[in-house]
Amino acid sequence: MSVSQTQPGFLVTTSRGLDELLKQELSELCPDAELAIARGGVRVKSNLQAAYKVCLWSRLANRVIWILNEGNAGTAEALYDSARDVDWSLHFAVNNTFSVQFNGSSKAINNTQFGALKIKDAIVDHFYEEDGSRPNVERDFPDMVISGRLHRDKVLIGIELSGGSLHQRAYRQDAGLAPLKEHVAAAMLMRSGWAANMEKPLLDPMCGSGTLVIEAALMAMHKAPGLGRPRWGFSKWLGHRESDWQALIEDAESVQIQPDITLFASDIDRKLIAIAKQNANEAGVFELIEFNVADATKFTPPAAISEPGYLVSNPPYGERLGELTELIPLFAQWGEQLKQHWQDWQVSLLSSNRELLRLLKLRGNKEYSLMNGKLECKLVNYQLDANNCQQFGDSQDNDFANRLKKNLKKLKPWLKKQDTNCYRIYDADLPEYNVAIDVYDDCLVVQEYAPPKTIDTEKARRRLQEVLLYLPAVTGVPAKQIMLKVREQKKGKQQYEKVNTTGNRKVVWENGAKLYVNLTDYLDTGLFLDHRITRQKVRQMAKGRDVLNLFSYTGSVSVAAALGGARSVTTVDMSNTYINWAKDNFKLNKLNGAYHFVQSDCLQWLVGHNGKYDLIFVDPPSFSNSKRMDTTWDVQRDHVMLLTQVRRCLNPGGTIVFSNNKRGFKLDNDAMAELGLAVENISAQTIPQDFARHSNIHQCFVLTLS
Repeated sequence: MSVSQTQPGFLVTTSRGLDELLKQELSELCPDAELAIARGGVRVKSNLQAAYKVCLWSRLANRVIWILNEGNAGTAEALYDSARDVDWSLHFAVNNTFSVQFNGSSKAINNTQFGALKIKDAIVDHFYEEDGSRPNVERDFPDMVISGRLHRDKVLIGIELSGGSLHQRAYRQDAGLAPLKEHVAAAMLMRSGWAANMEKPLLDPMCGSGTLVIEAALMAMHKAPGLGRPRWGFSKWLGHRESDWQALIEDAESVQIQPDITLFASDIDRKLIAIAKQNANEAGVFELIEFNVADATKFTPPAAISEPGYLVSNPPYGERLGELTELIPLFAQWGEQLKQHWQDWQVSLLSSNRELLRLLKLRGNKEYSLMNGKLECKLVNYQLDANNCQQFGDSQDNDFANRLKKNLKKLKPWLKKQDTNCYRIYDADLPEYNVAIDVYDDCLVVQEYAPPKTIDTEKARRRLQEVLLYLPAVTGVPAKQIMLKVREQKKGKQQYEKVNTTGNRKVVWENGAKLYVNLTDYLDTGLFLDHRITRQKVRQMAKGRDVLNLFSYTGSVSVAAALGGARSVTTVDMSNTYINWAKDNFKLNKLNGAYHFVQSDCLQWLVGHNGKYDLIFVDPPSFSNSKRMDTTWDVQRDHVMLLTQVRRCLNPGGTIVFSNNKRGFKLDNDAMAELGLAVENISAQTIPQDFARHSNIHQCFVLTLS
């Protein structure tokens, strides 16, 4: 059988959500073709010339696959047989390299590599049986790309004519961190309405590497997106008709025009604007676009624009948790700017975070679902008419903002008496705003407590966004200095696990001590603010005494003891990271003396330790199942065992300060009496005023050996 127009046509793939739009585009490119929506794209019954035209002209397609066979793939053997049914010698020579791209899965074939292997074996066996030779597989730049697409035990096998995804235009030399895919940009321009009204101005105020305006310029020029593409999948295909292809190229070059359009692109990042200019120049459209460095939240329509047009953009999504602290107030501010200065404009915005778009406080009139890479996104169209441009109230109307203002006013006289720049200003005062907010010098840390299962997650997310929206306005702290953390119920050492890797540390101070905190990399910062008074008490008790700090974390209690004049301080923790952190805290305070640091499991270390101390501070986790421990730890169950070991290391007349944060903890007083320890519950004395709302945040006992 020869390669001819009797073939069953071709498949054009695209991103999820764009199939209907692709079908419309293909109906214009191939008016005589029979089209049908298929899994992953559009099935086209037409000739090779039409397939070439789609490769060259489609702005929405990813891949064009010339179908060679459709067969059974209910088993691995059936898949192999379907691939063997193709006469591969008609499509490429044995000295050509090839690769197999496999998509889909089934019960029998649940691994794409396995599916690709079966097709590869069938191809190799075909050539070997013909003349004893085998074609080579090449992964990076093969002469031929064979496509296998599996769905419900049926497989489509074909030649990938596009030679890689068509969204990868030749002009993109560089991109930002989250580039907009070229075919998605084209879809946005079509869905926004601008593609049908190119005489109207188009502006992208968050242009990144410039993809959207470049695609717009190419559309207006009537320039085929495939022109200049360096590689095609059909170049070495034996069915390729070079004369037909060259005729299409010549025709595409001849129909280009010099359009009279108004395109503006801006971004706050000067480096991205430089990249965008480079890409526009590579695409041959630099002269059609005016680029500027500008803040979208302050940007107004350029003076050169005499009429409303289209504002189309792909703003940041906030996929990384920390980004939300900056993006939430940014979107709110941007919404106000749009209402004040962009009346009568058409606005189209793409985002994977629909909640961020709601912060604009604009009513969308049309919404489309689509994929940008692996992200599920919404494209929302807005008409900035009189109704949409109504202004909304300020923070005075928000319960959280009002409560936070009251808290700050109440704390002000107390703070004047405190020797610290780190403290709590809000602790779930309003149940619906379930967060804790701590000040660390000029920064804020927002900890969102995981909502109960009874609370609607969408409602909880909106409440969190309100918190992040109003915090900068009420506190005066810029959004970029606000860190967000989500605190679920963690047990034991889980609360200390690393969640980021910035390595950024900050120096704070408390009662004459300087301490390092890390506001980004861990759920906790390195300093438990509720123990502020406890640390001060240890400092007052430490003078001239040998001090042991068990479960030391970052050594803040050890620093307090050393500054209080302790004769010696021994610091013990399981984590080498925190032991080194403790050492750094000592260096920060220029402390030199009999200071010892031990990286060890405190429970095991105590068993074999024979040292004696006058003051021992013990603050164990409530629960732990650390891999470094032989057994689990529960402070309620195991505290007597622990304190028995601690008591053995205590000098006559010595003191134990025992603390933990287990809610409902009950100290075994009878056991303490048997150990000869007098008990004083000082919990109430150690709760600072900024933690008074939750006075059970920790318990603290002074145990004295008589």
